[in-house]
Amino acid sequence: MLGRWRSCAHALVGDRRGVAAIEFAIIAPLLLSLYFVTMEVSQGIETNKKVSRVGSMVADLITQQQTITKSEIDAIMKIGEAILQPYNRSVGKIVITQIEVTDEATPKVRVVWSRKLVNGTASVDAPKDAPTTVPTALKVKGTFLIRVQSDLDYKPVIVWAATSKPTLGLAAAFDGIAMSETYYLRPRMSASIPCSDC
Repeated sequence: MLGRWRSCAHALVGDRRGVAAIEFAIIAPLLLSLYFVTMEVSQGIETNKKVSRVGSMVADLITQQQTITKSEIDAIMKIGEAILQPYNRSVGKIVITQIEVTDEATPKVRVVWSRKLVNGTASVDAPKDAPTTVPTALKVKGTFLIRVQSDLDYKPVIVWAATSKPTLGLAAAFDGIAMSETYYLRPRMSASIPCSDC
């Protein structure tokens, strides 16, 4: 009986027919994981570039105006929102603010007008004359600046769930990657860009 077990064990150890299947079963999950991580990293980098593009493009369009209206600002923000497509796992936010650096001994930095686009809805962001900040290098007396902030909480595919589904697993622990960009540009066609109905 013992000899029979030994011969069966020796035959099993010497049998090489299932080696490829076992190697595949060990390596396949690792290769799939590497593939999905590589895909997520490349999509994240591309989305981050789009968030930067939104800010620079919106700022460029606004600063080319001599005067502007609320509806024109909202239309430009909608164009910026379209740049993020086809990414649609979370909604971006765009805030455009015209800032005045007053011509005083100690200059004040205040909001002239401000609009934001959140979840496809445009509205006022900061009220007129509200204090704000700018980088020290841009704090030049008697000047105006346009500040555009673009924000997005990037949700990778591996953790994203439809809104009607409960959040489980990685999605519960991983809320998203905050991506944002802020651009400051000076008006190009005039000293400031008045908005008549903001």
